[in-house]
Amino acid sequence: MLSLVRLGTRSPNEFIQSLNKQNELIQKTFVEKMTNLTKMVEIKVMMGDSTVTEQKTFDPKSVSDYFQKIGKNLKEWSLQEVSISNNEDLRRIFTKFEIMEGNYLISGHISIQFHVLLYYKPEQRVIDCQKELSEIIDLTKNKEQELSDNSDQLVLNKLKELGYKDFDHQKLFEVFYENDELREKILAEIEKDAGTNFKELSDKKTKLFNELDTFLVETYQIVPVLIDDTRLVAGEEGCLCSFDLEFVKNGNREGVFDPRKLSDLTKENISKRLDEIQTTIKL
Repeated sequence: MLSLVRLGTRSPNEFIQSLNKQNELIQKTFVEKMTNLTKMVEIKVMMGDSTVTEQKTFDPKSVSDYFQKIGKNLKEWSLQEVSISNNEDLRRIFTKFEIMEGNYLISGHISIQFHVLLYYKPEQRVIDCQKELSEIIDLTKNKEQELSDNSDQLVLNKLKELGYKDFDHQKLFEVFYENDELREKILAEIEKDAGTNFKELSDKKTKLFNELDTFLVETYQIVPVLIDDTRLVAGEEGCLCSFDLEFVKNGNREGVFDPRKLSDLTKENISKRLDEIQTTIKL
């Protein structure tokens, strides 16, 4: 008695062994196809320190298009749309498909998992934006430090200018911190006297960061080797191609089944379905 059969798992049953051989051929073909579709090309990119270098990458769209093509050719199968997961620097393209043969469900899962590295396009404007940002950061840092060093006296002077003269030091600051409108007014005047519009600089800094984002370019890294579910979940780069066989009774997937009870016709049809997958993956 067997539970769900993952093809490729050792079994004493001759039929399962024959399916395992078919599974090996399908996986071999799939990896060869992925190796071809993920061939690296070199592109010029700019690093964060403005250094221009060459980086290797591939085109994930060619893989997505290939998975779509597989789906279109498996006309009798129930198909899941090609999906792309995006988890920070790790991405996955995958699809699943299944079909019933007699009381047995054949399900397949193909995917690739790869890492994403970000660079800038090698354009002069990137350097200009970085230079402007550096100047703004240095200016605001220096001005903020200058204001911080003299903040107490500057606040006291402004309060006294507004007529708060007969209070002691503690009372003046109580007024300052309890009156939001007064505090905002005084801080604005201190900034004005300092000759620095911090809000304007902050807005400009945000605008420059947003502009820099438009120059970002993604590069994609993969090692086209066969991996299993465990390595996929662990975040390893590679290709997954797996097939399961399950017994279905009254619409429910059974926990166990005996492969010796498969009829010769069902065995033949299951084998033909795997041949169909093999032919389709070669396309």
